[in-house]
Amino acid sequence: MPGLYLVGLLIAIAGIAVLDARYRLFFWRAPVRAAVVMVIGLVFFLVWDVVGVHLGIFFIGTNGLLTGVLLAPDVPLEELFFLVLLCWTTMDLFGAVRPVVERLRARSVDGPEQNEPEHHEGRA
Repeated sequence: MPGLYLVGLLIAIAGIAVLDARYRLFFWRAPVRAAVVMVIGLVFFLVWDVVGVHLGIFFIGTNGLLTGVLLAPDVPLEELFFLVLLCWTTMDLFGAVRPVVERLRARSVDGPEQNEPEHHEGRA
């Protein structure tokens, strides 16, 4: 069924957008910065794809799930949406993990919690 892969990608992108909005991870935290990061990621991976096609590494196989629309030789329209999903998911994951790492780092720098008993060596 042509276009089914694109529909799946759009559903996944909608899901990652909902998570992003709910937890303010990427676009909902800093929209301009997120757009710049997204464009840089998309350009990088599209160039990567074109180079891969030129070297004979990437190609479109027989697949009835694609729309048949090509952005470049052997680069289907769906690739752009896949790359959006890839970049957005990665940045949402980074946005979710960063505060956890910062809390752990702050906890290790601040030392033991005040509620923890102090241990003195050599005392009975």
